[in-house]
Amino acid sequence: MRRRRPSQDDLHNKERWLISYADFITLLFAFFVVMYSVSSVNEGKYKVLSETLSGVFNAPQRSVQPVQVGEQPAFIPSMSDAGVIAPPIAEAPRAPELDAQGRTEALRDMADQLAMEFDELISQGVVSLESSEQWLELNLPNSMLFGSGDAEPHYDAFQVIEKIALVVRDRDNALKVEGFTDNQPIRTNRFPSNWELSSARASAVARMLMMEGVEPERLAAVGYGQYQPVARNDTEEGRRRNRRVVLLISRDASIRGAMR
Repeated sequence: MRRRRPSQDDLHNKERWLISYADFITLLFAFFVVMYSVSSVNEGKYKVLSETLSGVFNAPQRSVQPVQVGEQPAFIPSMSDAGVIAPPIAEAPRAPELDAQGRTEALRDMADQLAMEFDELISQGVVSLESSEQWLELNLPNSMLFGSGDAEPHYDAFQVIEKIALVVRDRDNALKVEGFTDNQPIRTNRFPSNWELSSARASAVARMLMMEGVEPERLAAVGYGQYQPVARNDTEEGRRRNRRVVLLISRDASIRGAMR
């Protein structure tokens, strides 16, 4: 008997498993891509986000308390109610007023605390601390805080800023953050020149200090780019020294009067 040749439809039906198999491989590849992206978390951004969310969720309760059936709602006085005096708003504690001698001694005390906090790094020559009757100057290399050509802080930078904030918090001394770069040109969409890069880094440090409890009215940020070097830019060591962030702590309280 003559065997019937399989029709074209039968051949197609036998190869339909390839379509399901290809779909499965595609979904499996997408799954592993998503898992990899979730595991690669930028720790610096994660800490900023976590602290921000913590501040939101730990804020005082603003919702109205539910009223139980059969109970009278509690009377909440307002400013518009006649004869009702609103309670005074508690002010944040202020630093005690000091004379010139007291301010000089307070500046020396901060210098001693910073020297203790960064003792090992100062002894290794990574960080430098200079002091006078009017200023403290804490010199931090950019590599301790930021990546190359970037103004996004490292995760380790938060620990450095926390140490500084512990010393300068709950005082009234003016703080000026200065950013510097080497003379290697940068031209990106975000940073057209070293001026923008140095200013962004100084602003990032000032913002981190504010997140750690330092009052923003005490802070100023300025970028000098490549134009205030402390070493020659024709050697790698000199360029490394020029890439820095300097925190200036004034003896006085007025940030706009604290010029140096």
